[in-house]
Amino acid sequence: MSGAAARQRKKLTFVDPATFTPHFSWEKSGSGSDAGESVRCESVSLSEIAEKAGTPTYVYSQAAIGDAYKELVAGFGSLSHTLCFAVKSNGNLAILKYLAGLGSGFDIVSGGELEHLQRIGVPGRRIVFSGVGKKREEMREALRYRPVGSRGSRGILLFNIESEAELAALLEESARERRRGAARRGGAGGFDSRESGCASRRPPAHLDRTPRT
Repeated sequence: MSGAAARQRKKLTFVDPATFTPHFSWEKSGSGSDAGESVRCESVSLSEIAEKAGTPTYVYSQAAIGDAYKELVAGFGSLSHTLCFAVKSNGNLAILKYLAGLGSGFDIVSGGELEHLQRIGVPGRRIVFSGVGKKREEMREALRYRPVGSRGSRGILLFNIESEAELAALLEESARERRRGAARRGGAGGFDSRESGCASRRPPAHLDRTPRT
């Protein structure tokens, strides 16, 4: 190794995550000859967690998650809002359930993520379906969505549409669900957004190129 390379290597410094990660810190442990410091999360030693759970192990701070969520909510003040957590960023059911308990909404990009939310009882009015390439089966599941054990209305809050083709597919699936709902009620019936999970308002004229049903 050349002298220049050696000097460059010496300049590298260690960045300690505990210095900037909320609710993670170094704390003294042991006594006498066994005295030292260990990283703790909310006063729980990471070494102890590793001994019990093995490694690698993911450790999350509930307090840090709660603080971040509440800070974002406070930022909106009195403005009406729906704050959604992106399920694709972390599908851990314990975290999702904790956020749901705080009143969080959820942004999903797949039918699998929708199933996660259904298992923990998230109301449809708190779910937004985003992402490109939504499958018709996933659209149908979202239109029929109802949390496990619930007898409330079906559907989710909204779909973020990524293309005209996707819009056409969604309108067709919504019409199909409308007919299913009418059949359950024993008649033709009018459009009921609670049965189909899709609002009755049609898209702007320049996008409304799908056949009427």
